[in-house]
Amino acid sequence: MMTNDSKQSDDTILDSGRSASTSEGSSVSPVLSDAGKQPKDQTADSRPGSGAAQTLIEIRDFNSWYGDFQAIHSLSLEIPRHQVTAFIGPSGCGKSTLLKWINRMNDIVPGATAKGHMQIRQDEGRADLNILDPSLDVVSLRRRIGIVFQKPNPFPKSIYDNVAFGPRLHMRLTKSEMDELVQWSLQKAAVWEEVKDRLHAPALGLSGGQQQRLCIARAIAVGPEVLLMDEPCSALDPASTLAIEDLIFELRSQYTIVIVTHNMQQASRCSDKTAFFFEGRLIESGDTEKIFTKPENKQTDDYVRGKFG
Repeated sequence: MMTNDSKQSDDTILDSGRSASTSEGSSVSPVLSDAGKQPKDQTADSRPGSGAAQTLIEIRDFNSWYGDFQAIHSLSLEIPRHQVTAFIGPSGCGKSTLLKWINRMNDIVPGATAKGHMQIRQDEGRADLNILDPSLDVVSLRRRIGIVFQKPNPFPKSIYDNVAFGPRLHMRLTKSEMDELVQWSLQKAAVWEEVKDRLHAPALGLSGGQQQRLCIARAIAVGPEVLLMDEPCSALDPASTLAIEDLIFELRSQYTIVIVTHNMQQASRCSDKTAFFFEGRLIESGDTEKIFTKPENKQTDDYVRGKFG
């Protein structure tokens, strides 16, 4: 794992086989010390696609490999703050690979390497954060950028302990403060009313849709800025899918959300921005309404119309 130069403007090369690892019990990096705060609603208009948004994550000339196979080719993309960005495209086109580099989950994948620019834009007066910096505390990064996977993965613990797991590692809270945070997180994930009378019951006893919302509650309990969702509804029934989509719509006022989906209707309903990938390349990105009604690229038009996939 190495960098070409100490300047942030230069390419960063990241090799998962030699990346710096950090234990879950490590202290929070000062540059990430704002993580963990409950976010404020910063969206004036709650309708998708309304108004301009500042860029939060900037990706430029990004390339990724698994061994000798290049999964992503020279990709550049900006992800706006407090909006939902959908990644669409056929299986194997690089959507999930890019998602997992954003919070460095690919560090644990043997042979995964990346090169290019991927940074979080910070407040004025603070240097932008280089996500691919080999010396970055990735545990603190993942506290700031949470992820929800395709299949619900609650811990084999109680509902309460699932939500409290992260805060116990990263925060010093009294019992009453922890109780309040657990309730707040479950309420934000729209599952509180369904579990409030059985908080100490096993989380694995919940339905699939409830488990997925619990995983979202667990992710937001540590106060992230960004929520990454890798096909969060693919294993759920239609009713549970609708509940998750409604939740995404509500959460976008407080979080920057990136969702990978194969469901074109879901992408058009939930997202403000859409990025279409094909064979490891970004073909087109822009406002969701434009991508689905007047795309500039014929390949994009063919895909959203279901002519291939």
